[in-house]
Amino acid sequence: MTSLAILGVGKVGGETAFLSAALGLADEIILYDAYEPILRAQVLDLQHTGIDVTVSTDTAAMRDADIFIFAAGTPRTPDVKTRADLLEANIPVVKRCGKHLQGFPGVVITITNPMDANNYGLWKVMGIDRRQCIGFGGQLDSARFACLLREAGVPGPAWVLGEHGEHQVPLFSKTGAYVEIDEREATLARMRGASMEVIRGKGGTVFGPAYHIAMLIRAVLEDRREVLSCSCVLDGEYGLSGCSLGVPARIGREGILSIEEWNLDTWEEEKMAEAGAFVQGLCRRFDD
Repeated sequence: MTSLAILGVGKVGGETAFLSAALGLADEIILYDAYEPILRAQVLDLQHTGIDVTVSTDTAAMRDADIFIFAAGTPRTPDVKTRADLLEANIPVVKRCGKHLQGFPGVVITITNPMDANNYGLWKVMGIDRRQCIGFGGQLDSARFACLLREAGVPGPAWVLGEHGEHQVPLFSKTGAYVEIDEREATLARMRGASMEVIRGKGGTVFGPAYHIAMLIRAVLEDRREVLSCSCVLDGEYGLSGCSLGVPARIGREGILSIEEWNLDTWEEEKMAEAGAFVQGLCRRFDD
């Protein structure tokens, strides 16, 4: 029996639970949220679909899940300028969760922002293999990049590495087209603001994140061994350590099977180094 645990079942966590059930990704879905009314509502709403899936709220059972989704904590709102601004509010949540799941045998997927730092923090507190901790964000950023490339008439594929935030790194070198530096910077500026337009309009991003999280869950549970842009705890890859950062990773049943080190052009290398330095600074909060 395949078991999926989701901590934090608000907009994205709840939609991820629904998509996982609708797509038949898990036989059992364990939900928990500190806010009892939303937890009860999401459980009932999921049960009312009539989908043949067991829904539980047993937090003890989360330790035995195949995949644990960390979606708890303070979400981004129109008042929060960047994802990194949420770090102080969410550090205590990461630490409490990590201590509860120390030695977790399954795969962890981190969603809560700032995702890269929180993914590193969960790995640090849980004391598990770095290959078990996957940070979600790069797939969504890549999809947004693809929208802008299509608009500009630039062929794909669309890949975004680096931080899931202000320091994301769109790989123009992978598109097969030459793009001037000023055009790159203009595209990057639009990507940085892509989520805020959705947040202002409907209170939070939902469909995009939930869909790509479901695809990441599927990649793990079905051992697809496909390469996705994910945040991984680095140990020398891309010349970086002491942080979790978006890189191309081959994903399968055990989590991160391998990290691919692609050749980047000069602009991309500089942006990647900036992203690494910035996220390293955030991750130090978990090294104290």
